[in-house]
Amino acid sequence: MKAVFIEQPGGIDAMRYGDFPTPQPAPGEVLVKIAYSGVNFIDTYHRSGLYKLPLPAVLGSEASGTVEKLGDGVTALKPGDRVAYTLARGSYADYQAVPASNLVRIPEGVDDATAAASMLQGCTAHYLTHSTFPLKRGQTTLVHAAAGGTGRLIVQMATMIGARVIATVGSEAKAKLTLSDGASDAILYNTQDFVAETKRLTDGKGVDVVYDGVGQATLLKGFDCLKPRGMMVAFGNASGPAAPVDLLMLSQKGSLYVTRPTLFTYIASREDLEWRSSDMFRWIGEGKLKINIDKIYPLTEAAQAHRDLEGRKTTGKLLLKI
Repeated sequence: MKAVFIEQPGGIDAMRYGDFPTPQPAPGEVLVKIAYSGVNFIDTYHRSGLYKLPLPAVLGSEASGTVEKLGDGVTALKPGDRVAYTLARGSYADYQAVPASNLVRIPEGVDDATAAASMLQGCTAHYLTHSTFPLKRGQTTLVHAAAGGTGRLIVQMATMIGARVIATVGSEAKAKLTLSDGASDAILYNTQDFVAETKRLTDGKGVDVVYDGVGQATLLKGFDCLKPRGMMVAFGNASGPAAPVDLLMLSQKGSLYVTRPTLFTYIASREDLEWRSSDMFRWIGEGKLKINIDKIYPLTEAAQAHRDLEGRKTTGKLLLKI
């Protein structure tokens, strides 16, 4: 089969496109013929070595496709079923052997591209807004990188709940996007001090929660945006790993909370995976949740997809068509 893989961690030039052994499903696994693979920041962390992998390694952690072959013991699926999944690495390829427990059926009315585009970022936005800090109507949140793939879904879900969203974005065009998604205010972080603006927009009170997928460039400043007993949710490192947090600072700034959650923990049980994916697919079908696919690349152009993602040139989801 064809795949995009790395033999050693590194920059974009470490990515290779070529022949790779076709996997076979072990007991409890399913061989999936992949239609679309999502492109996510976690893929760049795997490529760079920030998150270590056994090598050589096929990149990619999210896809949609059809069941090709069942491993021993799998009875809940059959060949030809349309399925989607996340957090099973190896989706930049023609085929992937995936644990059956990771797979969810794609409902009618949701196409393969939308399914691939929504699993990782959609389930992430769901756990952030419904579990890590369960937002309530009337609360206020600051969402960084709000016009990116995950950011747009956080904004939409928070707005559905009835929370107020203050968004940070990098351009006027992205500001228009996040406002159309439901944000009440957009802060241009390249020209405005997001701490001062957040304080101004909240009459000095601060926000209940900050959702920060950016990391190094924003995390420590973001604590100054929180109201007393507010929570910093640090879920990503788009600008690089953030500096360590001084626990004493949390007390000095108002008995603050900080957490570094991961999607894996929040979909570890089948119950949680089905809750989050079924909510998401239902909202998509009802037109309540918009999945914005920014660009679809052929598998051969996976390196360009990484350049665009890391260059902050995107306003939605990037996909690879297999």
